[in-house]
This record gives sequence, C-alpha cells and structure tokens, in this order.
Amino acid sequence: MSEQIIADAAPGQSAEPAHKAGGIGTTVGKAAVTVSKTIGRYRWTICGLLFFSTTINYMDRQVLGLLKSTLMGDMGWTESDFGDIVAAFSLAYAFGYIGCGRLMDKIGIRIGLPAAVAGWSFFACIHALMGSVLGFKVARAGLGLTEGGNFPASIKAVSEWFPAKERALATGVFNAGSNVGAVVAPILVPILLVAYGWQAAFLVTGGIGFFWVIAWLLIYRKPEEHPKLTAEELAYIRSDPVLPQENIPWIKLLSYRGTWANIVGTCFSAPVWWFYLNWVPGFLNKQYGVNLFGAMLPLIIIYTMADFGSVGGGWFSSHLIKRGVKPLRARKLTFLVCGLCVLPVFFASTVSNMWVAVLLIGIAASAHQGYSANVYTIVSDTMPRNAVGSVVGIGGFCAYFVGMFVSMGVGRLLDATNGNYQVLFGIASVLYLVGLAIMHFILPKTGSGMTPAGIEV
Repeated sequence: MSEQIIADAAPGQSAEPAHKAGGIGTTVGKAAVTVSKTIGRYRWTICGLLFFSTTINYMDRQVLGLLKSTLMGDMGWTESDFGDIVAAFSLAYAFGYIGCGRLMDKIGIRIGLPAAVAGWSFFACIHALMGSVLGFKVARAGLGLTEGGNFPASIKAVSEWFPAKERALATGVFNAGSNVGAVVAPILVPILLVAYGWQAAFLVTGGIGFFWVIAWLLIYRKPEEHPKLTAEELAYIRSDPVLPQENIPWIKLLSYRGTWANIVGTCFSAPVWWFYLNWVPGFLNKQYGVNLFGAMLPLIIIYTMADFGSVGGGWFSSHLIKRGVKPLRARKLTFLVCGLCVLPVFFASTVSNMWVAVLLIGIAASAHQGYSANVYTIVSDTMPRNAVGSVVGIGGFCAYFVGMFVSMGVGRLLDATNGNYQVLFGIASVLYLVGLAIMHFILPKTGSGMTPAGIEV
C-alpha cells in the first residue's frame, strides 16, 4: 500500500536521490507548486538490517540458557553458579548499554553498530574455549559489554529514518528479531550439540555476525547521504517539526521526563524477559522432564508468539496515532493492554499440562515485546534526536544493573526452594502494570504542549 505526502516541487520534477535533492520541499523560482508524490520504502530496508542484527544478538545470548542442563551436568554447576554467570553478562551489558549509547551519539551508527556486532560475535565464539565458572563469566562479560550497543544504535537509527507516527511500528519490527533469534537458537543448538558438541554451538552462532557486518557497511548511509533514498521519502522521514539540536551533557539528561520514563519502563520489564530467556528451558526440564530436543517446539511456540506481540504492539500504538490519539496517550494505552495480558503467567508453574504453561508464557512473552517496543519509542517521542542513543543507554544501564542482582537472586532462590518457580512467575506477572503506573505520573500530561522531540502531547 503506497503512502502519500505533500511536497513542494517543480512541475514534472522526478524523484531523485536525497543527496542531490537540495532539501525537503524543493522550491523552484518563486512559484512553487504543491503536488502529491508517492514516496518510497527504502527506510524499511534499514529496518530490515536492524531486525537481523537483533536476531543475531538474541541468538548469541540465548545459547547459554539452552545449554544450561548440559553445562551444569558436565561442569558440576549449581543454580547459583549459573545465576552468577548470567549476572556477569547483566553487569557488563549495563555498562555496555550506557557506554555504547553515548558512543553511538558521538561517532554515529554507520561505524558504531558494526563495531558492536563484530565485538559480540568474537566473544560469543570464545565461549567454546572456556572450561570453568570464571572462564564463562569472562566470556559472558565480554558478550554483554559489546551486545549493549545494539539497542541504543537501533533506536537511534529508527529516530533518524522514520517519522514519529511510524517509529513504534519500526521498533516493533526490528525488535521482533529478538524473538526470531530465540526461535532459531533452539533449532540450531540441539543439532550442533549432538553432531559436534556444545563448543560448536557457540562457534557457529557467533560466526554469523561477521557476515552481517559486511552487509551493513555496504548498504548503510545517513538518510541525507543515501543514493537510493528519494527526495520524497526523505521529506516524509523529516516531516516532523525540526527543532534545534544541542549537545546535552549526561547529567542534564536526568532532568528530562523521557529519561526517567525510559528508566522505569526498562527496569520493570527487561529483567523479566531475561528470566524467560535464561530460565524457561530449565523450567521445562525441571517441571515437565523435557530435554533440549523436547524443549525445541515449546520454545519455538513461545518466541513465535512473542514475534507477533512485538510487531502488534508497535502497530497498535501507531494505529491509534493515525486515528488521532496523541502519541503518549497511545503508548500508555498499549502499555495497559500488554500489562493486562501478562497477568495470567502467574499460573504458569501451577498447571499440570506443559502446553498450557507454554501458552501462558507465550502470551506473557508476546505482551512483553509489545510493551518494550513502546518503551523504546517513548525515548524518540520525548527526547531531542541527538540524545536518543544516550537516553536509551542510561535506561538500559539501570535495568541491567538491576538485572545483575535479579539473576543472582533467581539462582539462589531456586537453590533454596529446590527449583520452585511459583514465586518468580508471580513477581513477573505484576511488574509491567507497576511500571506503567509509575510512568503515567512521570510522562507529560495530555495538553501540556510539545515534548523536546517536537511531538504534541
């Protein structure tokens, strides 16, 4: 379905590359004529690249959780050991998030994002060389530090390549890569484990990222510099109000409501997602006695459902905006729907039928992804464009610093309760609505004017 914009252009002027177009809305002489132009869709190619980097990101980080039972058996780990290894990733990811967020704002995403992907691909591969808890902590820390660059860079790319009314959908699309990665990993890892051993699972999945780096460097440019982007599509991308850009110090970012809303939204959702990624395979093994091959289909179902939630959550808030709902109100309504959908996961550990548990976790995972897509979009709705990467980085730092303690606590709780997951699913079921309640009081009230991003509240 084609989209239309109104642009100033000379009669009969054809679409040409943006870097030759001379700006948004070209005026020829003194008598410009307003005409309707069909815009292109090249921005979605960029979104596709972000989708694949996110797919690789999550595939690499999920391998450890899938191999949990194998590694615990081979190396004699306890649940606390495994929790501490996950915590090492969380702590490093927190610093990677905040550091890479600022770095992306400084050096740009054309170089910054492929550097991050190459870094985490290297650290994913070296897991194969480790043989102790300490060794895995080092490998996980390196992986976390470099994987922290993906989301700040991707959110920044969306803010540069999409107008406000499409950002939640674009975020949902690339964020769906996290679920595709979580689907691909349970298919690849068991096959590699049986055929070549657990080391091959880390080497093969880690090596894929290097191919993505090559593709990105060949394809990506800034919108204004891209030879395949038409003037009409560039005008559509830049159709939001243009505000003066300033270099905002980190400490000043803490005075913005959007920064604190992102911190709260991420802190109350991201640790739950990590719990699903790292402990659901073990939960299925403990609760229902399924091995890695037996867990393949349940995990594929869970993360396929999450895929629909990621795109659906982005589509829902974008749909509301196109129907006239103010952007921040649309985000809040989406948060509410997603938060309500998470509540039934409370019963996941109490049902006797595995497929009922899979359905409950799948619904919760789907709702999480819809929720998180809009948490990220809140940043581009409320912050100046040149601060987006930094703010996403601050939110991620806080969430994954908290996630370090959550991971350590999960391991120790499971050791203390002999693998009882009921308390964990109970906590996970309510955190999203608590986060929404706090964000509601932080975000600007409807009718209070414009956000620093130029979005009407």
